[in-house]
Amino acid sequence: MEHIKRVLSFTRRALDDYQMIEAGDKIAVGVSAGKDSLTLLCAMAELRRFYPVPFELIAITVDMGFEGADFSSIQRLCDELDVPYHVIPTEISRIIFDIRKEKNPCSLCAKMRRGALHNAAKELGCTSVALGHHFDDTVETFMLNLFFEGRLGCFSPVTYLSRVGIKLIRPMIYMPEKDVRYFASKAELPVVKSPCPADGNTQREEMKQLLRELDRKHDGLRYRIFGAIQRGEIDGFKEIAGMQGKKAYRETEEE
Repeated sequence: MEHIKRVLSFTRRALDDYQMIEAGDKIAVGVSAGKDSLTLLCAMAELRRFYPVPFELIAITVDMGFEGADFSSIQRLCDELDVPYHVIPTEISRIIFDIRKEKNPCSLCAKMRRGALHNAAKELGCTSVALGHHFDDTVETFMLNLFFEGRLGCFSPVTYLSRVGIKLIRPMIYMPEKDVRYFASKAELPVVKSPCPADGNTQREEMKQLLRELDRKHDGLRYRIFGAIQRGEIDGFKEIAGMQGKKAYRETEEE
């Protein structure tokens, strides 16, 4: 697949730095049908061909139950990539919007989607679930926790879920969103816009806009925040030689 070299550079470095894969792992990519998860799917499918640690790969989509949801284009992509694809039907949208009528649905929705994804992965014999959180997601999550919860915290590059006995990995933590967007456009990935009524109207979207404005005034701010997360070893992050600052990430893009 064209244009994937830069994607592979970012993902492989994260996989190596955090030893995300063990020999014989069966990894489920959580596919929401957005640009991030589809980019991750393509990267993992390509890496499967030559990564020194052998692994199996499947893709899982949690169907929220929104009317008219169509994942046929995702199925075609998975067929092209030779990745088995599973759609897990749920009634999450009806529970949240029709029954509970949640005013702030995102937290509960995310919890229910995670539960459905993890359980499905376990039932399908997977040892790991790969999620498409990228560099900007990392910085935004850290800042959201700081602003709205008053704590220093983030998701982890690798998390073991003892309840279901699987591992969560985030291979795109080094990859800026602009590079994800570029690849998704050039590769013509079948991105499906979220039908969720809360999409684009969240605290995360507010934080994204705030960081964008601040980064315009203070070039490299997001990279310095990411560096602070690494140096502070927040939630499993660690300082990696050669990966500090904006220059290092630009060099990764050019590899």
